[in-house]
Parts: sequence; structure tokens; C-alpha cells
Amino acid sequence: MLYLLSFLVLAMLGVGIAIIFVKDILNAVILSTVVSLVASIIFLYIASPDVAITEAAIGAALTTVVFVIAIKHTKSKETSDKE
Repeated sequence: MLYLLSFLVLAMLGVGIAIIFVKDILNAVILSTVVSLVASIIFLYIASPDVAITEAAIGAALTTVVFVIAIKHTKSKETSDKE
């Protein structure tokens, strides 16, 4: 089981680094959702199911919805230049 935990931590680190280099902001939000889901799996692995459920509900689901709505309602630089 130590290998699984090590893989999850390395995956979370890799996705976190990938967020830095992603050009599209929507892809960055999706990758941050992946980090939150992996964190909730790690919390579940260390026998903390209440924190895992909270991380999955708030960190992954609610935060992603709020960010996607904010991105949808924000004008991009290209569309504001054309007007």
C-alpha cells in the first residue's frame, strides 16, 4: 500500500506542476479538480473519511463549479479587443 500512496503523491505533484504550465485557464481549473480528488483519495487512505468527503465536495465539486461559472462570465482579452 505504500506504493499506492507514493504513486498518488507523485501524481498529485505532477498535476500540480502541470497546472503552472497550462495555457488555458479552464484546463487549469480541471487539473486543480484532479489534485483535489487525489487529495481526497489520500485522506480516505489514511482513514479520515470525513475529511475525504469534505475535500471531494468542497475542494473538487463546489470550487470547480464556482471557477467555471466565473470563467464563463468573464470576457476574454480577445473578445474585448474586437469590440
